[in-house]
Amino acid sequence: MDEQALLGLNPNADSDFRQRALAYFEQLKISPDAWQVCAEALAQRTYSDDHIKFFCFQVLEHQVKYKYSELTTVQQQLIRETLISWLQAQMLNPQPEKTFIRNKAAQVFALLFVTEYLTKWPKFFFDILSVVDLNPRGVDLYLRVLMAIDSELVDRDVVHTLEEARRNTLIKDTMREQCIPNLVESWYQILQNYQYTNSEVTCQCLEVVGAYVSWIDLSLIANDRFINMLLGHMSIEVLREEACDCLFEIVNKGMDPVDKMKLVESLCQVLQSAGFFSIDQVSKFLYKKLIGSKLNIMFSSLFFFFSLPKSRVSGKPWFSGPFAVETRVHYIILVLFFETVSLLAGTIGTCHNARLFFGQVIVMADLSFQRLEILICEQEERSYSAYYKRTEYGEDEAMFVEYRKQLKLLLDRLAQVSPELLLASVGRVFSSTLQNWQTTRFMDVEVAIRLLYMLAEALPVSHGAHFSGDVSKASALQDMMRTLVTSGVSSYQHTSVTLEFFETVVRYEKFFTVEPQHIPCVLMAFLDHRGLRHSSAKVRSRTAYLFSRFVKSLNKQMNPFIEDILNRIQDLLELSPPENGYQSLLSSADQLFIYETAGVLIVNSEYPAERKQALMRNLLAPLMEKFKILLEKLMLAQDEERQASLADCLNHAVGFASRTSKAFSNKQTVKQCGCSEVYLDCLQTFLPALSCPLQKDILRSGVRTFLHRMIICLEEEVLPFIPSASEHMLKDCEAKDLQEFIPLINQITAKFKVQVSPFLQQMFMPLLRAIFEVLLRPAEENDQCAALEKQMLRRSYFAFLQTVTGSGMSAVIANQGADNVERVLVTVIQGAVEYPDPIAQKTCFIILSKLVELWGGKDGPVGFADFVYKHIVPACFLAPLKQTFDLADAQTVLALSECAVTLKTIHLRRGPECVQYLQQEYLPSLQVAPEIIQEFCQALQQPDAKVFKNYLKVFFQRAKP
Repeated sequence: MDEQALLGLNPNADSDFRQRALAYFEQLKISPDAWQVCAEALAQRTYSDDHIKFFCFQVLEHQVKYKYSELTTVQQQLIRETLISWLQAQMLNPQPEKTFIRNKAAQVFALLFVTEYLTKWPKFFFDILSVVDLNPRGVDLYLRVLMAIDSELVDRDVVHTLEEARRNTLIKDTMREQCIPNLVESWYQILQNYQYTNSEVTCQCLEVVGAYVSWIDLSLIANDRFINMLLGHMSIEVLREEACDCLFEIVNKGMDPVDKMKLVESLCQVLQSAGFFSIDQVSKFLYKKLIGSKLNIMFSSLFFFFSLPKSRVSGKPWFSGPFAVETRVHYIILVLFFETVSLLAGTIGTCHNARLFFGQVIVMADLSFQRLEILICEQEERSYSAYYKRTEYGEDEAMFVEYRKQLKLLLDRLAQVSPELLLASVGRVFSSTLQNWQTTRFMDVEVAIRLLYMLAEALPVSHGAHFSGDVSKASALQDMMRTLVTSGVSSYQHTSVTLEFFETVVRYEKFFTVEPQHIPCVLMAFLDHRGLRHSSAKVRSRTAYLFSRFVKSLNKQMNPFIEDILNRIQDLLELSPPENGYQSLLSSADQLFIYETAGVLIVNSEYPAERKQALMRNLLAPLMEKFKILLEKLMLAQDEERQASLADCLNHAVGFASRTSKAFSNKQTVKQCGCSEVYLDCLQTFLPALSCPLQKDILRSGVRTFLHRMIICLEEEVLPFIPSASEHMLKDCEAKDLQEFIPLINQITAKFKVQVSPFLQQMFMPLLRAIFEVLLRPAEENDQCAALEKQMLRRSYFAFLQTVTGSGMSAVIANQGADNVERVLVTVIQGAVEYPDPIAQKTCFIILSKLVELWGGKDGPVGFADFVYKHIVPACFLAPLKQTFDLADAQTVLALSECAVTLKTIHLRRGPECVQYLQQEYLPSLQVAPEIIQEFCQALQQPDAKVFKNYLKVFFQRAKP
């Protein structure tokens, strides 16, 4: 061999040597007899370098895989003898070969096996076994060869030709007849001899058993001696995982469902009798690996079995009577009881299938349903007990919450079958737990309340139907709710119980409409240390939201408690300036709910308007006073950080006032409640913030939001404030400021229409100039953020024009002077044609069609008819013909639809003149064939607009290259 070339096989060799080694390998592959040199080197152990030995095996592999048929019988015999000689040498070698060499040797053995087993080497396995005996190094190689053969014959990831697939099937059939029992016996002997002395070899053997069991006679493996040995391996930590994998492959073997059912049950019985369903006897790892992901397949098999048609299972003696079914249910519940988060995640699929399973079981057998219900209730308790001990939300808890969702699906399924029994079962668990809640673990108390909470969605009828004003007719659900609110469990010192209590009383608010005497005690729970003043910020935050919901849903029952509640929450409404160092109990986000709640109490009260006004002023006056003080401080502040904190606090004040207005409705308007004056005072207080040069983004945003609300609540009373506010908001504008300001103007225009016409006339061009100035500002070519801001502003601008034209205010545009009108119209044409933004294009075509409808007749503005033919008609063709106009995009199709509407509107307003222009001037200028022009004009004149829309899409699909 070329010794210099072999130097390049060393990983540390330089690139020249490596290139020479690669070239040498290619040379040996095409040489007719070079492989013999490699075979001789392996048989005589000429080289000690691992990389050279690997190289020799690679050359042999290539010869066997691609050129074996070209060899003579003598040469083929030489390869067999070389491999056997090498194998014999391993028995005497003082050091075992490196793993990568053993793996490569196994691959060569496997290739030779599939080539010669059916013809020239039928005693392949016997020859190898006679060499290796029980020598650990020989056994290691033997097992590697078996795995390599399995890869060649069975591996589904390997793509085989039809000829290879037929060959592999024939080999497996022959092996089953001639040698599989011997191989199985060799595996048993290996496992028995090495299970305590050589874990590596034992694990290899278990892997082999798991691989081969899919296509050999199952009875050779699924018998007492093998299963008992596997159970023994599960008790040995280093063997545990492979034993679980092996058992999984046994159960996963394809077979008749009835036979699978027998196998699963027999294995379950063996595992249970051996104590492997007891969480105290095996490590958590075992349950994670064995039950969580492997034995899951057993229980999936149970579900599959029960989903079969009755004819497939009827008459089977092993499926007779309720006991057999309950036994199977017992196995399911055992799986559902295991207590690790990893396990729970692993059995989610099982739980999903269990929904169908329980329905099938109940139909097919006389199962004790009550026993099943109790087991499910117990499962909720057990699954909770070990894993809901954290106060912080993490990944494990997220997995647990997801698992609980799956368990809830089981409860829903059970409720569909027998809601009465479900109510009774949950009632027993709930009542027995709450009777002694003071001495019961928190997880048990929480689970009991949780089960009550879940009944609302599980029960097939609205939970409101379960509550009656007649105590003698009260349902189990009403009894449980009475127990919940009178037991004192709201005082339990654990956040999970507290939260579950409040979640449940809010979910079953209809209970309090039939038993309102319990409202005061629940309100106190919300308002004291159990709720809004709890030591946990998490509880306070969630309670703020739930309290808001509770008051809203029971607003008619709140009247006797309104002023007491407002007094008790007064300190929670405090605006916390940054300089006082006071840490509020609630965050600003939580305070929003409290302000909204206060507003709901006032607005929905039975008080006269004067009293409502007084209460609303008492609520909002402190905000207005603090706002004035903080705004003065902001104007004088020098430190940027202090400026930001003051602006943030001012924004919160505006937000709180805005949130109180959520309480008003069509039935209870601001004017009817006598509160207009209070909100007008708020407007006068907040609007000066628009002229503040500091922190203008956050201040403008807050005031703008408040204006949106006041337009809805105060209606025309807000109009005097709009011009001044708009003037301030248009100063020193950025793209984002304008983009957020335009919806306010749109709202005013759409709501008040002619009433705001003078205002729109005045501010129309200043607004447009501000927009154009921002759009024309130069920006860096690759500044994606600036490009997106301009795109969004352009959309807002077109949306503004659409609102003006669509609200009957087109005169606002027409009165801006001829030059300005033309400039506006040109921007709309540009939006329809030049910018590849289908959303903006659609809006532009809507504007154009509306303007044509309004101005396109004989009495339209001077020069508009010419504009229609010079610009609008061409836009309807130029835009769809652009390459960026993608007719496969849904938004673009909508834009094309509006383009069709524009053309139809032009035809309706201009009549035959439009058709004549298209036929004689415009379409010929586009080089459109005469027959297509005729076809187009006929479609345009169709009375059904939908026909023309469909035609236009086809027209442009044909026209575009």
